[in-house]
Amino acid sequence: MRLIKLLIVVVLALGLCACASSNKRDRTETEIMDQYSALVRWSQFDAMPDYMHPEWLMENPVRDLDIERLRQFRVTGYRVRQVISVDEGNGVDRVIQLRLYHIHTAREREIQYLESWRWDEEMERWMLHSGLPDVTQAR
Repeated sequence: MRLIKLLIVVVLALGLCACASSNKRDRTETEIMDQYSALVRWSQFDAMPDYMHPEWLMENPVRDLDIERLRQFRVTGYRVRQVISVDEGNGVDRVIQLRLYHIHTAREREIQYLESWRWDEEMERWMLHSGLPDVTQAR
């Protein structure tokens, strides 16, 4: 009888640990993605690569030209259109609708792009595995 009680306590403790880990991960997901969204909304394009995974950046470096292109715009709208859980919950893809005001032509354009977020166990945080929005895409 004592063994059964001990076993139940151990199982419950493990369950609580798993929940705490999951809650931390969920909380981190929300915080990181909200921070990144704020960067985009405030047109702080220089800080965007800081959220990208270092290995991804090694394979897909962000060029100064890409940042300079973005600096020609002010973000007037950032809307998450769709959220897709991928890789058995270890990833989130978000389809973003971005409205951009071109400071030189005084015109607004709308583009869509994909943010691919992946959980990094080693860093214990969500990291972006996609690039900057492509402002050269056609309407």
